[in-house]
Amino acid sequence: MSAVSIFNDVIGPVMRGPSSSHCAAALRIGRLARDLMEGEIAEVLVEFDRAGSLPTTHESQGSDMGLFGGLLGWDADDERLPDSGRALADAGIKLRIETVDVGDPHPNTYRLTLRNAREQHALIAISTGGGMMEVLSIDGVALSMDGGCHETLIWFCGDANQAWSLFACPPADGFVHHEFEMLYAAVGWLMQVKSDAFVPIPILDKLRSELKITSVKRLSPVLPVHSRREIELPFTSCAEMLTHDGERHTALWRLAVEYEMARGNFTEGEVVEKMIAIVRILRKSVASGIAGTQYEDRVLGHQSGRFNELMQAGRLLDGGALNRIVLYVTALMEVKSSMGVIVAAPTAGACAALPGAVIGMAEALGKSEEEMAQAMLASGVIGVFIATRWTFAAEVGGCQAEGGAAASMAAAALVTLAGGTRDQAIAAASMAFQSMLGLICDPIANRVEAPCLGKNVMAASNALSCANMALAGFDPLIPLDEVIDAAKGVAAMMPREHRCTSLGGLAVTPTSLEIERKLGARKAKGCGGCGCR
Repeated sequence: MSAVSIFNDVIGPVMRGPSSSHCAAALRIGRLARDLMEGEIAEVLVEFDRAGSLPTTHESQGSDMGLFGGLLGWDADDERLPDSGRALADAGIKLRIETVDVGDPHPNTYRLTLRNAREQHALIAISTGGGMMEVLSIDGVALSMDGGCHETLIWFCGDANQAWSLFACPPADGFVHHEFEMLYAAVGWLMQVKSDAFVPIPILDKLRSELKITSVKRLSPVLPVHSRREIELPFTSCAEMLTHDGERHTALWRLAVEYEMARGNFTEGEVVEKMIAIVRILRKSVASGIAGTQYEDRVLGHQSGRFNELMQAGRLLDGGALNRIVLYVTALMEVKSSMGVIVAAPTAGACAALPGAVIGMAEALGKSEEEMAQAMLASGVIGVFIATRWTFAAEVGGCQAEGGAAASMAAAALVTLAGGTRDQAIAAASMAFQSMLGLICDPIANRVEAPCLGKNVMAASNALSCANMALAGFDPLIPLDEVIDAAKGVAAMMPREHRCTSLGGLAVTPTSLEIERKLGARKAKGCGGCGCR
């Protein structure tokens, strides 16, 4: 797998849908599957392991919506996504979804069998959290593909050593591969080539002259920041960063810029401009949420507008900037639940805590969009440490992996907004994450709305409290890396029912089940989930 990128794994993707693990990751899997079939799909069989999270959540949490959009070649923020099921049928693609007993080790495993008039292919992939994914096998051949490279797949019969020597000395046309694997297939061999571009035609012609090539497939990147050959990162953990920076005490956001410059081959200006662009998307989403949102297949209606009215009228308890943060968090959650455009930061289920806290506090302090971007970058490097050591996926770690990560990241961002030091930002991140260990994921009515709304507000409030504590010199006691490892250990002891399966906690209360039944009945009549508003 590629090294973690702030703009791939942590702040992003820009998307629609209730869950990045479901919607955005499934869409990326679908895009790669579409490329495998060269854009021509007549039939697709989708299989989910019975013991995983997807049999109970794939429809209500957006896996279907995202996967279908990907199979159609759409982007993660395409406004047509709520209608992707209908569009798939209109495209003449026959679909079957089945539950199977295969013992997949990862709870978010997608098994696809795709056919057209010429060929059939099988693909197994997993959603790893925050919209990230990994293809584990194609046609039974184990491999690794995360969508960060141009992938050329070459099936051939013949001598693998000959193919190796031919490819090791390609024509001098400037082509350089990142990785080159020779994989044993059921019939012959599969050559997997990762690079900045697809294997050029002259090289393929040279291989064809010596080998019996049976098929060539080209799978385009689906991540915004592509992988490169021989990336040298300055650090990948908080401890390594502190050693790297030493007594310079560089501002955390500048260390984030240094990391992403190395990861993505960007200039400092490019990194900052990318984050400013994300801030502008988020501010637009906040405004649209406050103005009002509608969507049929949702548990909660528009509530942030009333909160805003009472806040403006002085009829709420005096919370100062906290009330503005609560308003922005709730507005962003409503945009997410109405299939509007949001940014997974670090996930869609926890998309509101970090940006709501940063933008709300920054506006209260009169900060600029560039200063907001700097705070978001500081949060991004905290997210790098979490993603590198663990996960953002609630299906793996419960809501502590989403809400806990968001709180930790937001706390560091708020310290940065306040002009705090590198060490204060890290202390705030550690304290905020410590406060969220053990948080379960139990979506009411199998929708990513509640208690997610309250948990996002709690994460943002926690972040503000921990930021102020860190600024006042409170001791976090446990280093951030150890807190992340502790959360991972807690997750290993957490039952499946509490990890985004809708099989435990509030999800199985009588009221939750009745709300789910009513939403299902409405959808069966042709209203919910089809995009009607």
